Amino acid sequence: MDFTKLIEKRRSIRKYTDENISDENIEKIVRAGLLAPSSRNLKSAEIIVIKDKDTLKKLADVKASGSAMLDGAAFAAAVIGNSEKADAWIEDCSLALIYMQLAAAEMGIGSCWIQCRGRQSKLDGISSEAFARDMLSFPEGYSLEAIIAFGISAEEKEEIRTIDENKIHFEKY
Repeated sequence: MDFTKLIEKRRSIRKYTDENISDENIEKIVRAGLLAPSSRNLKSAEIIVIKDKDTLKKLADVKASGSAMLDGAAFAAAVIGNSEKADAWIEDCSLALIYMQLAAAEMGIGSCWIQCRGRQSKLDGISSEAFARDMLSFPEGYSLEAIIAFGISAEEKEEIRTIDENKIHFEKY
């Protein structure tokens, strides 16, 4: 697929069918994330794949709002960064996240980015990171950037075909 068409096709999908995604396709998506560029090639991003339906249902409370789609996802990928390894862990994680979303879109798999860094869980006073750390057992020194829900789309969305040309500046603002 033409790369521009792929970008136009990718949309945030929040409703999924009950159809499973093959382990082969999950591996392709995760590999895409690990192949993303990283600052100084330190590869500070790591990925936790979640397929267990009970865990996905509980993980849907990772944010006060905007994470409910995890309950219906075929799988999810939590992207954590080693903040002790790289000061650009946020950027490293973000690149891994979008590479996974583009790989999924190319395969016809829907996805939705669930921002967790700096957010609160549905449980009062507990950050999204603390909530996820408790569920997913990632060690101190790692920080949670986001979780992506993946599934076969149960909704149709139009492709994005327009951009605001006023947001493009050459040489100076």
